[in-house]
Amino acid sequence: MIETVSKSTDTTELLRRFSAIRNHSVNICAPLQTEDYVVQPIADVSPPKWHLGHTTWFFETFILVPNHPGYNVFDPQYNFVFNSYYETIGARVIRTDRGNLSRPSVAEVFRYREYVDQQMREFLSGDLLTPAVRALLELGLNHEQQHQELLYTDIKYILGHNPLFPVYSADFAAKNCHSEAPTTVNVPEGIYEIGYNGDGFCFDNEQNRHKVYVETFDISSSLVTNGEYLEFIENGGYTDFRHWHAEGWDWVRESAKTPLYWHFLDGKWMHYTLAGLQDLDLDAPVCHVNFYEASAYASWKNMRLPTEAEWEVASDKFSWGQRWEWTGSAYLPYPGFRKETGAVGEYNGKFMVNQMVLRGASEATPAGHSRHTYRNFFHAKHQWQFTGIRLVDNTSLQ
Repeated sequence: MIETVSKSTDTTELLRRFSAIRNHSVNICAPLQTEDYVVQPIADVSPPKWHLGHTTWFFETFILVPNHPGYNVFDPQYNFVFNSYYETIGARVIRTDRGNLSRPSVAEVFRYREYVDQQMREFLSGDLLTPAVRALLELGLNHEQQHQELLYTDIKYILGHNPLFPVYSADFAAKNCHSEAPTTVNVPEGIYEIGYNGDGFCFDNEQNRHKVYVETFDISSSLVTNGEYLEFIENGGYTDFRHWHAEGWDWVRESAKTPLYWHFLDGKWMHYTLAGLQDLDLDAPVCHVNFYEASAYASWKNMRLPTEAEWEVASDKFSWGQRWEWTGSAYLPYPGFRKETGAVGEYNGKFMVNQMVLRGASEATPAGHSRHTYRNFFHAKHQWQFTGIRLVDNTSLQ
């Protein structure tokens, strides 16, 4: 009887969590018009319709097809349409063509979600959830939460590049945040441990926990604000090559000279937010800067970005979670890192080249999807994520 109650409770919690996460993706898209679901302004931005289909495909492909007896796929062509980058799974629509998919329609994608969700609920209510499948389920739920953040970033890019600057949701203004009064946190030199340590979920790139040596350093307790970054712009930061990496300087000469979504209109600075076009809040942490910009700003201040080890060691001494924070660390495997066998082994390891690590979380990160050891990563040129800057004092060793 005790085992029956325990299993029933566990099943109920799994179903609750599965439904909550799946429903949240739909709720993020609720303010959109049908036309908003299919736009792809640049290769890095995927249409919201594709995100909804891809996260559904993940559960169908990795859990239902191999583990649910008698399962019938919703549409055999969807494996080609909604596979993202899994070479093991087969051919797929190339990323730049996701915006050309007028079919399946938005309505058909929602029917696909409903079909797979119903099949998943039946599967989770049965006796087929082995430890290996449970691990895949946990990965699938966290995968969907990653795409929920991407939904916000991609929707913002889609609407923010519409000349009408349409409002996604006026209520999103309540999520705006302000930087704390700046103070400095000193971290003494020593040997520390970084990497995930616990019994819960983590991505494979957070393992293995290992020792690192860091020199004494002073790190800011607050993020760089819009007002501080504006000083950099007005001081000629985008015209002084001395502060930029060579690739960054090439990027500057071909790009706008501001963070993404900044506009100088009628004699004042404004920026596009998910609540629409707004006056630039000088006290809010700067957002949508790439690694080149973050590094150049740090150079201009005669400071630097923290390494990812420094960030993790110091992260319990300051508040974080408003912006993904660029570090000076390349995205590389930890000692002892091993890729999983099969398709899930393609999840992180194959991207460990030509990318920089970001730490923390952002206002778009789903609740319960952040931790000190989380390793986000992007190419140095990317601005469209909710990215910001925290600095380390270069004089701490002098």
